Amino acid sequence: MKIGIEGQRLFRREKHGMDIYVLEVIKAIQQLDKTNEYVVFVKDDEDRNCLSETDNVKIVTVPGGNYALWEQVNLPRAAKQHGVDLLHCTSNTAPLFASTPTVVTIHDLIYMEKTAGDKTATMYQRVGNEYRRWIVPQVAKRCRRVLADSEYTRQDILKLFHLPETQVRVSYLGVSPKLAQSLKIERLPAIRQRYNLPERYFFYLGSQDPRKNMRTVLNAFGKFAQTTQGVDLVVSGKPPIFWNELLQQSGNEQLADRCRFIGFVEAEDLSGLYAQAEVYLYPSLSEGFGLPILEAMSCGVPVITSTTTSMPEVGGDVAVLVDPYKPDEITQAMMTLYNDPALRQQKVAQGLRRVEQFSWQRTAREVLATYQEVYASLS
Repeated sequence: MKIGIEGQRLFRREKHGMDIYVLEVIKAIQQLDKTNEYVVFVKDDEDRNCLSETDNVKIVTVPGGNYALWEQVNLPRAAKQHGVDLLHCTSNTAPLFASTPTVVTIHDLIYMEKTAGDKTATMYQRVGNEYRRWIVPQVAKRCRRVLADSEYTRQDILKLFHLPETQVRVSYLGVSPKLAQSLKIERLPAIRQRYNLPERYFFYLGSQDPRKNMRTVLNAFGKFAQTTQGVDLVVSGKPPIFWNELLQQSGNEQLADRCRFIGFVEAEDLSGLYAQAEVYLYPSLSEGFGLPILEAMSCGVPVITSTTTSMPEVGGDVAVLVDPYKPDEITQAMMTLYNDPALRQQKVAQGLRRVEQFSWQRTAREVLATYQEVYASLS
């Protein structure tokens, strides 16, 4: 069997969840499958060294254009030219009129919800969401199989698109052991100096995507900072567009002094930032999976996350679950974990055991089984 895998954004430097997914699945497939042939279709970008070819895995750079043009025109053309038997599109969307049988991974359906008054989304995010709202319902029905990151997402897909139960499969994401392995004690002082980290801090992987709930996280920490000294908040990325507005709100007087935005975090430094934190904050409004929950646990950090969507499924009874719409609950969870070192250590030990249930090898085996099933149905 000759399998095409779409990795349009695989080579971009600042990788997000879907990019990590396709990279880790391909790497695991390279270890597991020495029989089938693979063609990975990418768009040229900075990080060309993140993936290497092997005997049965070839990387093909497909010419550019915007996201939709690349996916709807250039990708199916390249798949046909290279004679793949099956095409796996890995990032929610897929070509509408591909002649090649297709499998799609739908990570979430968050973009299907039009949030009224969503003023913090960028133009890029709004245009992307409109594209997905138009494409995803159609490709979900046309693809031979749909892979979902969680049972929550699977049920969402079945309910919204009215697909047969057998068409949608759950394939959990994994956490790479290399993340924890990259955690070298001797590198921690350099990471601390590079990002100017405070002595003690909570860590939040910042994003201005409204569903990441940054405004509520910052407000919750502002309340925490009123009564508790000795720990700051470290946020990746830049200050949000509403930062000055937040600082003017009553109760956030200490936020400017106690919150540090550290810009882009290099992938090799992420484990060090997790590991040196007191707590990792992930009270997102909605997730298809929630990979950072497992990443933080694998680096020995307790996690605060949400009671909503897939996050209880991923965090289990190990994460501290809060209502992400209630800043007071997030503040209280911060206080509980910060003031109880024994509880933090208990959560760390439980988290290290939990991540053993999630591996990219397992994900890749489930993906391979789906390829085999679809290919067998074609004959």
